[in-house]
Amino acid sequence: MTTQTEFRYRWFARGDINGFFALAIDNIALLVGMSGILIGVFHLPPAIVLGRMVPGTAAGVLLGDLLYSWLAFRLAQREERQDVCAMPLGIDTPSMFALSFGVVGPAYVATGNAEQSWTVGMAVLVIMGAGKLAAAFCGEAIRRALPKAALLGALGAVAIALIMFFPFTKLIAEPVGGFVALGVVLITLIGGRRLPFRFPAVIGALLLGYAAYRCAMAFGYRPPPLPTAGMTSDTVPPWPTLGFLDGLALAWQYVPLAIPVALATVIGGIDNTESAAVAGDRYTTRSILLVEAIATLFAGLCGGVVQNTPYIGHPAYKDMGCRAGYTVATGLFIGLGAASGWLGTLIGFLPESIVVPVLVFVGLEMAGQSLRATDARHSSAWGLALIPALANLVTIQLGSFMGAAGIVVAQLPEETRRSLMALTMLGNGFIVTSMLWMSWLIWVIDGRLGRAAVAALVGAGLSSCGVIHSPFADGRLFFPWSAAPAALWLAVGYLSLAGLCGIFWLIERRK
Repeated sequence: MTTQTEFRYRWFARGDINGFFALAIDNIALLVGMSGILIGVFHLPPAIVLGRMVPGTAAGVLLGDLLYSWLAFRLAQREERQDVCAMPLGIDTPSMFALSFGVVGPAYVATGNAEQSWTVGMAVLVIMGAGKLAAAFCGEAIRRALPKAALLGALGAVAIALIMFFPFTKLIAEPVGGFVALGVVLITLIGGRRLPFRFPAVIGALLLGYAAYRCAMAFGYRPPPLPTAGMTSDTVPPWPTLGFLDGLALAWQYVPLAIPVALATVIGGIDNTESAAVAGDRYTTRSILLVEAIATLFAGLCGGVVQNTPYIGHPAYKDMGCRAGYTVATGLFIGLGAASGWLGTLIGFLPESIVVPVLVFVGLEMAGQSLRATDARHSSAWGLALIPALANLVTIQLGSFMGAAGIVVAQLPEETRRSLMALTMLGNGFIVTSMLWMSWLIWVIDGRLGRAAVAALVGAGLSSCGVIHSPFADGRLFFPWSAAPAALWLAVGYLSLAGLCGIFWLIERRK
């Protein structure tokens, strides 16, 4: 009699080394970016930013990555596959900017109390986590209702417009080490070549890029200064508390800004689940969204001020040969490193230019997967999904330049103000807009005009309260009766589009 050997998932492989460096460096860069904004721009005390907010935010990464690793173990055991790759999780980039510039910083300016602004940030994050927890139970229905190409197309648009664009600005600013690191990443991870002795590609890119950077400096090259957030000895281990209750009274005024940001990560989680399924790892949408919500809620309870989200790029990590080891290692490294107080200085030893090429690789993989999943007949719809993401990119850049130049929007000519508002409305809620527009055009191409009319009606409803196309620079929500005229007329435009689709649908029914 023969006995069947019990399946054991080998959760760590050589590819997890590359995946760990890629995911960990991405999270470190965002933690340092958050610290730089709050300390450098709003002048919050470093002790509370580095000693309270950073460890609390990193606690969500620790819990979320460990839970996603557990889901990978479950999927591997259920399907008896060794190639299961865990979903990557980390700090959400858009909300890092939105909550730093729109919640914590302004709360400190308004109150002058760093402790209170911290509790306000905690309270907002707890509210966002609770909202995402409720939304997790309808994610699967949204995933089934929308075309797969639209879900992936929104991610592809984000990959090109945001994930790849900003790294290239760093590469052009410091091209010596940056181009060497970029070359190693693309030749190995995209071109399929191997470094000697099977040396991990990401580590090789960092070492060779840093060597080129230092050699250039020895010959007189003067690159931009390294961004460092410093280190504080007053770091408190992030334990769950009810401290957010102290900031709850002031937090509600920031909820209209926080809800669209939370909704965007829910939609992103749905998209990422579909992306992982196309790559061969079929997680349930509910489990992916529940982990994201629990991690965000846990971060808020521990003192964090920025939400967590499943990262775009599961197929890229799977192509690296990752399993679950890279998420386990990243969660422990980020969580324990932030709690110990030394993580804030680590990025100061590495120029951004040799770190960001990994993001270029992730963006290329996501854009490639999106294009491969799009039927040739629907290619024009993919182009339509790119427009809102590009608008968001231009809005971010314009806001940065205008702020640095001290330009006040109210002092601009009326025609310029109108153009700026149109650009802002096009970019706000861009992930939802991209998905909605692409779904609409796919249904039009396929002759499903009834569904296209419903998509336009949804657009009217979402734009009438600011979920998409908010006319406010901070992207906050509003009630339809208090909306700016531009927002209401845009909703009327969507209603007109729905009516047009309905007319064509009736004509085809008569035929």
